[in-house]
Amino acid sequence: MSAHADNHAHDDDHGHHHKETFVTKYIFSQDHKMIAKQYLITGTIMGVIGVLMSMMFRMQIAWPEEPNVLFEALLGKWAPEGVMDADIYLALVTIHGTIMVFFVLTAGLSGTFSNLLIPLQIGARDMASGFLNMVSYWLFFLSSVFMVLSLFVEAGPAAAGWTIYPPLSALPMAQGGSGMGMTLWLVSMAIFIASSLLGSLNYIVTVINLRTKGMSMTRLPLTIWAFFITAIIGVVSFPVLLSAALLLIMDRSFGTSFFLSDIFIQGEVLHYQGGSPVLFEHLFWFLGHPEVYIVILPAMGLVSEIMASNSRKPIFGYRAMIASILAIAFLSTIVWGHHMFVSGMNPFLGSVFTFTTLLIAIPSAVKAFNWITTLWKGNLQMNPAMLFSIGFVSTFITGGLTGIILGDSALDINVHDTYFVVAHFHLVMGISALYGMFAGIYHWYPKMFGRMLNKNLGYIHFWITAVCAYGVFFPMHFIGMAGLPRRYYTNSNFPLFDDLANVNVVITIFALVGGVVQIVYLYNFFTSIFYGRKAVQNPWKSTTLEWTAPVEHMHGNWPGEIPHVHRWAYDYSKPGHEDDFVPQNIPLKDGEEELQH
Repeated sequence: MSAHADNHAHDDDHGHHHKETFVTKYIFSQDHKMIAKQYLITGTIMGVIGVLMSMMFRMQIAWPEEPNVLFEALLGKWAPEGVMDADIYLALVTIHGTIMVFFVLTAGLSGTFSNLLIPLQIGARDMASGFLNMVSYWLFFLSSVFMVLSLFVEAGPAAAGWTIYPPLSALPMAQGGSGMGMTLWLVSMAIFIASSLLGSLNYIVTVINLRTKGMSMTRLPLTIWAFFITAIIGVVSFPVLLSAALLLIMDRSFGTSFFLSDIFIQGEVLHYQGGSPVLFEHLFWFLGHPEVYIVILPAMGLVSEIMASNSRKPIFGYRAMIASILAIAFLSTIVWGHHMFVSGMNPFLGSVFTFTTLLIAIPSAVKAFNWITTLWKGNLQMNPAMLFSIGFVSTFITGGLTGIILGDSALDINVHDTYFVVAHFHLVMGISALYGMFAGIYHWYPKMFGRMLNKNLGYIHFWITAVCAYGVFFPMHFIGMAGLPRRYYTNSNFPLFDDLANVNVVITIFALVGGVVQIVYLYNFFTSIFYGRKAVQNPWKSTTLEWTAPVEHMHGNWPGEIPHVHRWAYDYSKPGHEDDFVPQNIPLKDGEEELQH
């Protein structure tokens, strides 16, 4: 293995002497560090679009049918005299969900940090295939362009919800958003899946084949374990969504009826027969639930690394953490049916999915307990990355507790498709994953850009975001239990819900403040690239290999020989050493034992 790594090093050193142009260095780069930045900045731009959409539909829910200058300016014909059209409301919800789940969280976590950290933390010059890595990013960029283009289709963007259930998504004549907008959505997702598969295969091969000498699987940082298992989940589950999308395209364009049966439109009987929309649900959620973990597992890995580093303590239960990642990965592929308890599922099958869903709480709880125990009696460094990591544990636990209710078929029926569901998955997946992403950005920004982010702006960003996140999603549990359905553009037609109108106004105010404060983060991020304080080589005094590489980027990561590994990744505050951290490339002293993790 070391011979392989050294050969790889020689090849890259040889190629490094060629003069790089602006295009090969910044646009069509094959350097994993540059590709990580490309993913991050593209994901950030998509995130701004997604958050703007959520602010618009929150304003619509809080103040329905009231003219809004912003709607008129941004939505044009979809908001005559500033009043939002019902069709565009559903389209905004659809594209917001799609962008945030796939283009922000998947790209911002897997795309950014797998690319940045896998070669650096395992001691490799680059990814197994730099060319495939570059192709993976540009496919992602192309899919982002198609998704944004769908917003400008005359009949409107896709409007079948981010889950695109037939028949709304399968019949081009069903509504405005079922036409060209839906076609662009499907094309965008097909390209996105191709990008994800190329990236995932690259990550898997790199971790297996390019580890430096001494880097056994039990010496890998938990970040690498998380990225590695996430990539495997992606390879297993994404092709199923691709098959669903292809069958949907055939239903839409070639007259098949995989997902359609006995459809009437305005009294006219359509020719479709024999298909089942429930089949689509099975195919979609077979990806859809593992996708939750494709988003959250990388965040878990980042948080584990940041907590150990900022607690100045070894991570608690390293092997248990790996076992829980493996258990979550396996169980995530056999719980998809809990999204379908109200689809007419056989009650016995519902009880099977209830059992597997409740089972997944065990490895999740193991991780939560281990994070809390890592913090316990640690010498805590409360920088923004650490605060976001602690925030992640908080939202993961609070959001996860409501998952127990939704995972029980008898209880889920009462709150299915209400705001209770919105509150649950936004806390446990959306906010938690965003916190993990922010924590990773604050921690590894010096490695990405060679400069430090402004810590005080980071504190402002964290505290206002944390208060607003709970301000938005905590009350949603209660309006959900009161029966308020999600995806309705106004509830003013239902006197039953009049008492909840004020709660929706409060939620919207928190959402607007939380959205606006992200400008502080964006300002900090982009100005620090040019004007931030220059970073030292190891600003957090961490033990992992990426901090042994020089601050100045070079294609190949290390000048000269790749460092070899002599110990596990979490030798913090180890007795017998002067410093409270011992990097992985420092040999063991005479008589020193490697910690049994």
